[in-house]
Amino acid sequence: MLWSFAKRLFRETDRKVWASFAWNFGLKGMWSIWRFRRRRRRGQHFPPVLFLSITTACNLRCQGCWVSVTGPRRDMPPEQLDRIIADAKRRGNFFFGILGGEPLLYDGLWDILGRHGDCYFQVFTNGTLLTEEVARRMRRLANVTPLVSIEGLEAVSDERRGGRDVYAAAMDALEHCRRNRLLTGVATSLCQSNIDELLTESFLAELIRRGVHYLWYYVYRPTGPLPSPELALTAEQVRRVRRFTVDVRPRTPMLVIDAFWDDQGRALCPAASGISHHVNPWGDIEPCPPIQFSAENVADGADVCSLIDSSRFFEDFRELAAKTTRGCLLLERPDLLRQLVLDHAARDSTGRGTGLAELAAMIPRCSHNMDGDAIPERHWLYRLAKRHWFFSFGAYA
Repeated sequence: MLWSFAKRLFRETDRKVWASFAWNFGLKGMWSIWRFRRRRRRGQHFPPVLFLSITTACNLRCQGCWVSVTGPRRDMPPEQLDRIIADAKRRGNFFFGILGGEPLLYDGLWDILGRHGDCYFQVFTNGTLLTEEVARRMRRLANVTPLVSIEGLEAVSDERRGGRDVYAAAMDALEHCRRNRLLTGVATSLCQSNIDELLTESFLAELIRRGVHYLWYYVYRPTGPLPSPELALTAEQVRRVRRFTVDVRPRTPMLVIDAFWDDQGRALCPAASGISHHVNPWGDIEPCPPIQFSAENVADGADVCSLIDSSRFFEDFRELAAKTTRGCLLLERPDLLRQLVLDHAARDSTGRGTGLAELAAMIPRCSHNMDGDAIPERHWLYRLAKRHWFFSFGAYA
């Protein structure tokens, strides 16, 4: 698997693209984790990964979306986005997830990412706007990997995304990326309507044929104004997701990624472990994208690093999550999360003013925590990576 994947990278990606990935994401990413571990020992918690939602604008209307895409459009001011990246770099952090809405609707995105050529950016996109010209721009920058969201095959994809011919548009986007020799990823939120289509080796084979180099599986989280709870996975289906990813990794020449389990197969929450947090278009700092409550904001020019380090809201969130579940606090105990928000008078950062009501209406559901039934990683590379660079960092000690 490893040798076949390496050959694919050398054969299919532009040399400058591959070099930026190896340096900015690989070596500097490992250094970022090392810096983060040192900060943790000093009682500082600024994460090595920041997810930045830069706009609420979107051309689709997806089931379970937590972004207020139907309200007044909000874009993160360019100078604010630039400053957040610069502040993080001073802490030795170089990896950023760029989200929306649809981030390809954000004016001036490439100019800002181009000014930070020493960083690596993962752009989350539905793919419908990823044209040949956009792919060429990404290739020239070299420090960007597109992560194209695919939520099902033809019929299911249209239903999940609230559009027409969305799957075909995503396939066109992958072709633009392939022709421009980009390092390309696909993100899939597994739910009741797409698990049988997308959690298959035939789907992985099709992605490889189309030039995809990594696949990121998520577990669907019913939240937001229209949560579509009927799409949530059962505990047995979550176990099926874990078993499939562990079994398929040793024989597939692409990276199959998750963000939920450590090398021993124990559940973890990236926000509770401190490895990542989220900043929304208003500058509100949140634990993660679907938990839309905040006690700190960077809009007044404050340093994002210092705000996270000094946040009592984040400190109590980590403590609550650690003593409650290794899984997702939002799914398993929305009542406790709501009380935490009230205790800290945290702002509703949804942009629609309905966050507390949505939280109160949530029914507790299973997440990815599989107490007593952990499925360890089989492949040595994934075990090594998770053991040293993606684990709980003592959050559950």
